[in-house]
Order: sequence, then structure tokens, then C-alpha cells
Amino acid sequence: MNAESAARPDHEGVTPDRLLHTGADDGVTAEDLVLASGRDLTPENIEWAKRRIAAKGRAAIEEQLP
Repeated sequence: MNAESAARPDHEGVTPDRLLHTGADDGVTAEDLVLASGRDLTPENIEWAKRRIAAKGRAAIEEQLP
């Protein structure tokens, strides 16, 4: 760890693993899919996500995750 990373607060930079989740324990929501795809939470994008989840199920979000 260098001085720059030591001075940076924890909430900046890479998201800590403890805050990440894939929805493996819960159902995937349209909002989850919109955010995973890097889109804004707009009514149009939420409708897109609902259609995609209806067509592909859980695979819809798994395609967005590395």
C-alpha cells in the first residue's frame, strides 16, 4: 500500500467484496439488471430489463457479470 491509497477513504475506488452481490440468494430484479448493464434507472430501462428477465430468466444478469 502506498501513501496515496492509504490516504484515500474506503468508500472511494473499488467496491469492497462485502458490498457486492449477484442475487444468487434472491431473485434478480429489473433494477439489478439495469445497474449491472451500466444503464441509468429510467422507466424505459426498467421495462427493458423486465422483458429480458422474462425471456432469459437468471441468465439475463449472468450475461452482464464477469
